[in-house]
Amino acid sequence: MNARSLIGTAVAAVVIASAMPAAAHDPLETVTPTFEQNIPNIPGKSVRAVVVDYAPGGASLPHIHAKSAFIFAYVLSGEIESKVNDEPTRIYRPGESFYEIPGSSHLVSRNASKSEPAKLLAVFIVDTDDKELTTPKE
Repeated sequence: MNARSLIGTAVAAVVIASAMPAAAHDPLETVTPTFEQNIPNIPGKSVRAVVVDYAPGGASLPHIHAKSAFIFAYVLSGEIESKVNDEPTRIYRPGESFYEIPGSSHLVSRNASKSEPAKLLAVFIVDTDDKELTTPKE
């Protein structure tokens, strides 16, 4: 998949997200599935996208993703504090992005602000058979 296709997928996910209701996981975190498509030229692989909305002070529990998942994350608004594996904790601002390789542990994912909301688009390249994208870390 080339960068142009990935960007097109991400833009489509944002458009779809604005038209779909959110499904709450936690009062301070809302995860909305926005896009799912098999990749026709890569048998067994799919693209899935979710928008994560964080209320002020909201956070995700430490988690891991499907073992096959390569993730591209893009900050849509606000500031997202993130720590993946042994990398340093970093704050990402609108327009900035990061990625997670398969098998990564996402130890910190939260809104860096206690007063403003934040929004993140996460695009997963994953085995089509993987049903759960996120599992809380024990």
